[in-house]
Amino acid sequence: MSSSLVAYDDSDSETETEKTEVPNTSSRETSHPSSSVNRVQYYAPGSLGTKSTYEMQPTENRDSSGTSTVCEDPPEHYAQNNNTDLTSPYCRRAYTGRAALCMSYKNYEQTSSSSTNSGNGISQKRIHKDSTTAIKGIRPYIPKRLRQENSSIPEKKESDQRHSSDCDVKLGISGEQTSRKISELIKPYLGSKYKLTEVPKSLIFYMTKHSGPVNEIQWCPVREQSHMLLSASMDKTIKVWDAVDTGCCLKTYSCHSCAVRAAQWSSCGRRILSGGFDSMLHLTDVETGKQIFSSKNEFRISALKFHPTESNVFICGGFSPEVKAWDIRTSKVLRVYKAAVQQTLDILFLPEGREFLTSTDAVSRDSADRTIIAWDFQSAAKISNQIFHERYTCPSLTLHPKESMFVAQTNGNYMALFSAQRPYRINKKKRYEGHKVEGFAVGCEFSPDGTLLVTGSSDGKVFFYNYHTARIIRTLSAHKEACVSAIFHPVLPSLLATCDWAGEIKIWQ
Repeated sequence: MSSSLVAYDDSDSETETEKTEVPNTSSRETSHPSSSVNRVQYYAPGSLGTKSTYEMQPTENRDSSGTSTVCEDPPEHYAQNNNTDLTSPYCRRAYTGRAALCMSYKNYEQTSSSSTNSGNGISQKRIHKDSTTAIKGIRPYIPKRLRQENSSIPEKKESDQRHSSDCDVKLGISGEQTSRKISELIKPYLGSKYKLTEVPKSLIFYMTKHSGPVNEIQWCPVREQSHMLLSASMDKTIKVWDAVDTGCCLKTYSCHSCAVRAAQWSSCGRRILSGGFDSMLHLTDVETGKQIFSSKNEFRISALKFHPTESNVFICGGFSPEVKAWDIRTSKVLRVYKAAVQQTLDILFLPEGREFLTSTDAVSRDSADRTIIAWDFQSAAKISNQIFHERYTCPSLTLHPKESMFVAQTNGNYMALFSAQRPYRINKKKRYEGHKVEGFAVGCEFSPDGTLLVTGSSDGKVFFYNYHTARIIRTLSAHKEACVSAIFHPVLPSLLATCDWAGEIKIWQ
């Protein structure tokens, strides 16, 4: 017989059925090896009522001694991995016939007792012809009724529900072993306070795994795991680096179909929140790559921030007049903040998380009364939109670590200093200028002790300003392309990470 008999529970899915008598097992046992196809049936271990069918098909391979080989995999191999190629190199010598017999393993479920006629001993079975070629995987049978229902339903948008779909994760050199270690360079500083920041001078690591511009970098907020550096790139990937000990890429996550514009560590350091130009939000487990939270947004995402005190809440904004607050536990939008703008450039939470700021692209002819907007987090009400009155957009905002002040990077090639308390007045006596922005989303950052203010520049340089005097302390020629981000390490003093528009990441000390 050249076809296998497979029984299905769904008897009304097809109208074409045949009544076939149960084959005689004795005739099968006495079949000659010279027949075209021999069928051997086993029962898979650990499962009742499940037959394992081996088809033996003649091939032309033969040993020099004339003894044929039988290619056979144990059933346990396929019970563990159904998605792999069912033709295995595992072979053993079995027969001494003239031809070599190669067996392809298949596993089918027998019909239930309700579908058999116990009185006549006859069961209705559908004849299924086995393919002689290698099978990539076993596809589960879908009844005709369900197939018709699925074909009539149009393709839906991805729902705003959590699911455990896997993210494509590539491990770097010893990535699994070094992602959760504690660096020997960080251990001496864990029990002491942060020392005085010094300006870095020498290059330590030069990392070039990204194939597109790097939009954002961030050190892991957990002090013990702060050797890990997160980077989001226009090449649709997110990477985690060992930027303290080796400079190697530990893991690469390919969850997005378009450029990744923003990425943030969670407060526990075990998850990564990312958003991009594919309008998707993903919360990815760092170790496994599984997506704990995933949602389709109505707009392309350009800014993300976790709430400082509520670790399950985050805010996202992008190419839309709306800013949304999400709860990861329920996978739902908590609040929507609406403003008469076209795009949100950056988001900054103020201390305690009761208020937050958004920088937008709204610039009028004489003033920019909506360039920086202050919001009440709980009520979604606007507190103030009369914060910055100059005709420049602000691509990035940063908060001082100790004082109630924040800095706004402007496209006027300077940084402005503001009070973080109402009414958020600008300090007109201090202006940090000398670098160039020129339309790039150049970030700025304070040192952990608050004494230095560092920023990138469109000409590839890194500028270090004294926070109190607003004077340039040092200029570092770091990159050939525009340097869009520069951040200090939270534990190690004077360790700096920079990235540029060419996809390069550098570590300085």
